[in-house]
Amino acid sequence: MTFFKDMKTGLTRNVTFLGVVSGLTDISSEMLYPIVPIFLTSVLGAPMSIVGFIEGVAESTASFLKILGGRWSDKIGKRKPFVVAGYSLSAISKPVLALATGWHFVLFSRFIDRVGKGLRTSARDALIANSIEKEHWGKAFGFHRAMDTMGAALGPLAALLMLNMMSPAAPNYRLIFMAAFLPAVLGVLVLIYFVKEAAALPKPAFGGGLPAAPAAMTSDFKTFVALYAIFAVGNSSDVFLIMKAKSVGFSTTHVILAYTGYNLVYAFLATPAGWLSDKLGKVKTMVFGFLVFSAVYLGFSVADKGWMIWALFALYGFYGAFNEGIAKAVISHLSAGNNRATAMGYFQGTLGFLTFFASTMAGFLWTRFSPAAPFLAGAVCALLSAAAMIIWTRKNRLSF
Repeated sequence: MTFFKDMKTGLTRNVTFLGVVSGLTDISSEMLYPIVPIFLTSVLGAPMSIVGFIEGVAESTASFLKILGGRWSDKIGKRKPFVVAGYSLSAISKPVLALATGWHFVLFSRFIDRVGKGLRTSARDALIANSIEKEHWGKAFGFHRAMDTMGAALGPLAALLMLNMMSPAAPNYRLIFMAAFLPAVLGVLVLIYFVKEAAALPKPAFGGGLPAAPAAMTSDFKTFVALYAIFAVGNSSDVFLIMKAKSVGFSTTHVILAYTGYNLVYAFLATPAGWLSDKLGKVKTMVFGFLVFSAVYLGFSVADKGWMIWALFALYGFYGAFNEGIAKAVISHLSAGNNRATAMGYFQGTLGFLTFFASTMAGFLWTRFSPAAPFLAGAVCALLSAAAMIIWTRKNRLSF
């Protein structure tokens, strides 16, 4: 009982409802993630090159706007307007898909969805940090990732259920797009009515009464991003895990279920992992996540049986729980109140661009050498990043 009481301590109203909003939005987004490529190719007749072009534009847009949105949020000293605008744009993108008569509509829908994600992400993470005491940052970001990931698990299942209720010969993808609008707009309403702006950010004045510029990024922040980037270079898209499962003989349904299993493990462990990081140290906990990632990728490099794929996807959930939310808590420690959104933006924007590079490199390694090569490269990068993190924290005696 004491453990569960401690887990709830410090989870403020803002943190709780921002988690609900992210969960609802991810149900909406992940309902479409496995469907949109099929809709593009089988209904609209788009080639695979167009599918890749649309996703490249979408993710590059999100990465760039995470940086721009974070800087803009810090400049005006507000968080909630960016969060509301971002989630609203993502909600509006769903019915646009339902009206699509050509791939240009899908590109427009994905573009405004990713504009929304870019605008909201950095400001939202800064709002979470500003809404709770720093001794609970790990738990707060862990809880948020748990809710987000639970939505990511439920979304594909909802889409799969709707598909199974339709005629296999003529599935109505547009109906799924409209259905996805419902949890998205519900999330926006929860955000508007239940999430409050955090305490006003300090705006000390200098000559002429103008607001002072946000504080510069510290050397520790830059070092952390650089060391994390070593890991990110090998952290390619999860599409390669799915491709590996397909090569072992998984059906599309089994792939979705295995990926859902990963998300469920991630969701259930993210809050306890964040709580543990507040107790034991965030970088130490992240290093454990890197080691798990390395073990998983080594496993995928040699996996040749179905049971191995199921087990590796489940273990992959441990990596997510012990890494992604905790990294944001570290960024919160390495930034100040008036530059936190900028710091979040630079960190997440950098990771977005590196994911594009990592995925391109993984595709080359898979094609030029072997399907095992991208997983071996990812495992090595994770080990190098973990070792560098340990050396850095010990040398600088960092306590968070």
